[in-house]
Amino acid sequence: MCRNIKTLFNFDPPATDEEIEASALQFVRKLSGFTKPSKVNEAAFARAVEEVTAVAHRLLDSLETNAPPRDREIEAAKARARAAERYAT
Repeated sequence: MCRNIKTLFNFDPPATDEEIEASALQFVRKLSGFTKPSKVNEAAFARAVEEVTAVAHRLLDSLETNAPPRDREIEAAKARARAAERYAT
């Protein structure tokens, strides 16, 4: 599950709200062990996703770096190349 959580800091363009929420959702899924919670746990699950999303926003907004922003397309191409090498038959 956590393999889907991507680095969101220091990219150009910056991470979107949807990307941050998707990471929060993956994190809560991993912690809880649920990909889809039962009705009784649905409210707690949704609240946790909202709270983790808010904390992630604050974290990303407060981080600083001197490194130049990374290009999303270049990083995606590098990841595809690593995957092709890893899973080549």
